[in-house]
Amino acid sequence: MNKNTQETKHPSFINRLFQSLSQSLKKGFSRLGKSFQRFYDRFRDGSTGTKVSHLVMGFGNLTRKQYAKGILYLGLQIIFIFFMVSSPVVNSTPFGWKSLGNMITLGTEAGDLFNPTDNSMLMLLFGVVTVGIIAVFIIVYLSNIKSSYATDLRLRKGKEPTTFKEDIASLFDSRFHVLMLTPAMIGVLIFTVLPTIFMILIAFTNFDSDHIPGQHLIDWVGFANFAAVFSGTGEIAVRFVPVLTWTLTWAFFATFTNYIAGILLALLINRKQIKFKKMWRTIFILTIALPQFISLLAMRNLLSLYGPINSALVNMGILEAPIEFLGLATSATTARITILVINLWVGIPYTMLMTSGILMNVPADLYEAAQIDGATRRQAFFNITVPYILFVTAPYLITSFIGNITSFNIIFLLTGGDPVVPGYKAGQTDLLVTWLYSLTIEESDVSIGSVIAIFTFILTATATLISYRRSKSYKEEDAFQ
Repeated sequence: MNKNTQETKHPSFINRLFQSLSQSLKKGFSRLGKSFQRFYDRFRDGSTGTKVSHLVMGFGNLTRKQYAKGILYLGLQIIFIFFMVSSPVVNSTPFGWKSLGNMITLGTEAGDLFNPTDNSMLMLLFGVVTVGIIAVFIIVYLSNIKSSYATDLRLRKGKEPTTFKEDIASLFDSRFHVLMLTPAMIGVLIFTVLPTIFMILIAFTNFDSDHIPGQHLIDWVGFANFAAVFSGTGEIAVRFVPVLTWTLTWAFFATFTNYIAGILLALLINRKQIKFKKMWRTIFILTIALPQFISLLAMRNLLSLYGPINSALVNMGILEAPIEFLGLATSATTARITILVINLWVGIPYTMLMTSGILMNVPADLYEAAQIDGATRRQAFFNITVPYILFVTAPYLITSFIGNITSFNIIFLLTGGDPVVPGYKAGQTDLLVTWLYSLTIEESDVSIGSVIAIFTFILTATATLISYRRSKSYKEEDAFQ
């Protein structure tokens, strides 16, 4: 096989990524086109009541004597129109259609001694919320048309329209999933989707310590903040690559040291020769019983300059004088290794417990078949036990890696991101998430922080999707059933 054929058969990761994105876009546009086609077909094929329902929600249901459902749809439309037209004011900032315009301008009144400055962030927030309300209304609007058209189809088949009581009964029977998932979807929209959109939009503004909402007007600046982070020049850009490199290094070692050490500890405790297994497990899970921040603060005090660990090392002659292990360490390597060791103490018990449960549930017939075939214990271990553990724990391993990328507590409580880098705000143990905290909470550079948050989200989401889709747990989910 020549080189060109090899390259064609095994496209690079970038090519596969672009192919995947291209296919996703094609599928997305195809589904969108089908949605519009269905919308047109319902309008063309529907009854007069269904056609009128495109303008007056619930009309089709009302004409078919489905009064409760029709009044509900009509009431929601009236409330929505009243909300958009009346534009209720909260904290001197309007909702409704006015908030859509304010989201574009972010305020025009600079304020003076007698007049307050427009709060640009409230205007942006209310605009995002209004867009969310419009999105929910569109879903309800389409549901109204779908409901009326479904009644048309029932009448054509000679069936009676469903009553409101029958619709409620179906929510507890055939459509129970709708009843259960709808509140969850609304919660995701309110507490995840809208805040995420709000955060993304902030990245395109100049919201920083020099532009405080309510005191100064905030403007849209396009991709200027992204350029400040990724350009390679300036304080933020210079520290971005080192912080990103340490974040990925930390996530890798923090994940795999805990994972491997936890598995080895579980294998050791589960050996037949080991006695008092329950006692050993209890000892090792004490760190789980205590709140993590208490364990971390205790370790910080133990490792302080005049703490017991330093005193013991000096008394044993290992050190000539006490040294700083954490935030005030003279070497970033010392602080980083210390954090990784402490993370072992905190994280190993989780992997140990999970692996112990897995080892107790490895199918016994696999070992029996291996023994009949003449396999040694070593061969059975590497060909049955290890693959089974990896198969079951692959999702946990992926989530652990992502969790360590966004691991805030251990860095913030042990070092606060230090040792410091002279002239820069990001310390030598800062992760992206702790740096984000410093930028937004301590420095009020919220727009730059939003850019870093977006990048962190893209990084974690991409790593999760690629890793999980390439794992055997995803490709061969029935392998051990």
